[in-house]
Amino acid sequence: MSDTTTRGVSRRGFGLLAGAGAAAALTRGDAQATVALTRADAQAAPTPAPARRRAYLGTYTTQPGGGTGIGLAAYRPRSGELASTGVLPGVSNPSFLALSPDRRTLYAVDERARGAVTAVRVGQAGPPEVLGESRGTGGADPCHLSVHPGGRFLLTANYTGGSVCVHPIGRGGVLGEASDVVQHTGSGPDPARQEGPHAHMVVSDPGGRYVLAVDLGTDSVHTYRLDPRTGRLHERARAAMKPGAGPRHLAFHPSGSYAYVVNELDSTIAVCAYDRRAGTLTPGAPLPTLPPGTEPTERNYPAAVVISPGGRFLYVSNRGHNSIATFVVECGGAAVRLVSVTPSGGSYPRHIVLDPSGTLLFAANQKSGTVTVFRPDRATGRPDPVGAAFAAPIPVCVLPV
Repeated sequence: MSDTTTRGVSRRGFGLLAGAGAAAALTRGDAQATVALTRADAQAAPTPAPARRRAYLGTYTTQPGGGTGIGLAAYRPRSGELASTGVLPGVSNPSFLALSPDRRTLYAVDERARGAVTAVRVGQAGPPEVLGESRGTGGADPCHLSVHPGGRFLLTANYTGGSVCVHPIGRGGVLGEASDVVQHTGSGPDPARQEGPHAHMVVSDPGGRYVLAVDLGTDSVHTYRLDPRTGRLHERARAAMKPGAGPRHLAFHPSGSYAYVVNELDSTIAVCAYDRRAGTLTPGAPLPTLPPGTEPTERNYPAAVVISPGGRFLYVSNRGHNSIATFVVECGGAAVRLVSVTPSGGSYPRHIVLDPSGTLLFAANQKSGTVTVFRPDRATGRPDPVGAAFAAPIPVCVLPV
């Protein structure tokens, strides 16, 4: 109802009645008619639907049943309902996606033996558009990337290559040739998965001072300093995780004083104290991501870890057990406690992520070809499913914006 109407009578009309001395003479029937009119107007007035927001889906294009490029979708923040809006073809194996700080450019890995990264313009009214040429990452099978907080460099982890790559970002988000490729060395006790280094994630710390690379193959987390003039990485520290744990991803507490490292090979998560000035991690004792006594029908491989915006809850995806573990964060971030384990609504939840508001949790179930959406309970943190599962070809990454 507009501000020029008061309970069914316009301000102008009400003023005329008052000027004639008739306002006090409104009969009970007149008043009832006014209320009825107001209700009728309220029922007739259309309720504006909440605006849909964009989402991007990563997949494998070289596997049977995979997609043909980056999936384009939209979701409703109120209901969590996802709907397909098309595909951006021509981007191979975009298994992980990241957005620039200004949200105008999307970056995708090309997870193949000759690894590459691609830039896509998305911050415009028209359809997404590939920017310039894809750039080689100097290593095989890039599986994760992130944009440095300053927006001038793209950081990529080469899984099979066991290395970390840096690309300068030019005007309009276009990628330049790699400015540095740092090769990790070493191995771990698991001969099948740790025969050599396997960089699985590279991300900047909350202050943007250091870059941390998580290596599954060597059970270590490397800390680098990025030179803003040359785009080169200089190692400052290295944290040793539990042998055979297989660290995969990490998430920082909003305070920046703690990081949570999820371990793929032994189904654990470790709380690490983080020295923001020195960039050093001090790992604590690992905790299981599954309830005591759990016996999955297949081996479990935790994949992603995400923390709520306020730092109250931590979520981990369990592939194999097909669940999402919820931890409550305690002692200002220094401790976590498992409080619930919720079915992921599909098979093999490789990637989970919160939307920018922190009110919706998305899970990309790789083997079942579905994306499920949850609404975490504000009091307990437990994710409650909303709506039906969204079908997608081999979804391995989902990026709501």
